[in-house]
Amino acid sequence: MTLLQKRRIALGSLFFLAGLCFSSWAARIPDIQMKFDMSESQLGSLLLGLPVGSLLALPLAGWSVYKFGSKIVVLLSAISYMIFLPLIGFSESLWMLVPVVFIFGMTGNMMNISLNTQALALEDHYGRNILGSFHGLWSLAGFTGAGIGAAMIFFGILPKFHYLSIAVIVLVVLLISYGFLLEEHDRGAGGGMVLKKPDDLLLRIGSISFLGMLCEGCMFDWSGVYFKKVVEIDPGLIALGYVSFMGAMAFGRFFSDRLTNRFGKILVIRSSGMLIFSGLILSVLFPVPHVATIGFLLVGFGVASIIPIAYSTAGRSKLYSPGVALAIISTISFFGFLIGPPLIGFIADLLSLKASFTLVAFAGLGIAILATVRTQAFFITQIETK
Repeated sequence: MTLLQKRRIALGSLFFLAGLCFSSWAARIPDIQMKFDMSESQLGSLLLGLPVGSLLALPLAGWSVYKFGSKIVVLLSAISYMIFLPLIGFSESLWMLVPVVFIFGMTGNMMNISLNTQALALEDHYGRNILGSFHGLWSLAGFTGAGIGAAMIFFGILPKFHYLSIAVIVLVVLLISYGFLLEEHDRGAGGGMVLKKPDDLLLRIGSISFLGMLCEGCMFDWSGVYFKKVVEIDPGLIALGYVSFMGAMAFGRFFSDRLTNRFGKILVIRSSGMLIFSGLILSVLFPVPHVATIGFLLVGFGVASIIPIAYSTAGRSKLYSPGVALAIISTISFFGFLIGPPLIGFIADLLSLKASFTLVAFAGLGIAILATVRTQAFFITQIETK
């Protein structure tokens, strides 16, 4: 095994563990709610702390990766992530829990930006797209974390001991993997604490990733509701839509690099947008279990490649360092993830859930259009680079 392959395995294991930490936290949210006897609105307020922390971490992440290098930021953020995960379980009051969840969100996104910066540097060494496989490992960790969480609940293991066991695993793997991470000698220009105005490339890529994350956020939060209220599936199969989408997205990310290397980024993004559009329109026009399941599979495959390609392209901006460019794109796309789910609810109350999903379908069409309209030569030059 070559050193490059060892680096890829080490980095992939850290992507997997980042996803495992997040999914482990999510799997025990009902237990956290029960422990503190929180109402639905109180839980919603608590959960808001995670994305707020993530959002506020973005400029700090971009600056710290530029200033100190992604390798050291991976180390510090991973250690923080594994410390604050069990602290959630060991919190004995809401006054302690709220700031812990907030910092957990911050450290998680610091780890996200630094890991993706490492992945971009490794991608340069490979000379081809490999970012999608790392995102596939993060998605795969979601299933693993859910399974471990279910087992922990079955055996009656408290969240604090569940989280502590995950933290130990993270520490062991981090110690083994850290030495294989890349040292960045040239971190590029354009590093700064304050996020700057995006250039034409980042605006276009940001718009695509915004729409992609809007679709992704809607599918995460509303798949089960759609299958329950519109498809009217058997109660035992309500999760079928969510599992179909998540499975297709995780599976698709392992193949997105191969497709991108063969057909180019523009064609893959354009096809991804059309898959999202087709899958959702199919589910709206024919809301029966087997057709809707196929539709959600198509949406999962469509979403799979968008963020890896967006990150890969943004990281090659000639005006910004990779860490800052990734922070800019993450900020733009993050708003899509936040705006999408409540937008679905608002339109569903005003019109119907079918109308909401139709709107999301046109977000997919917008992705295809943005990848088709060639108005900026600079953008085309960058995005067609494989």
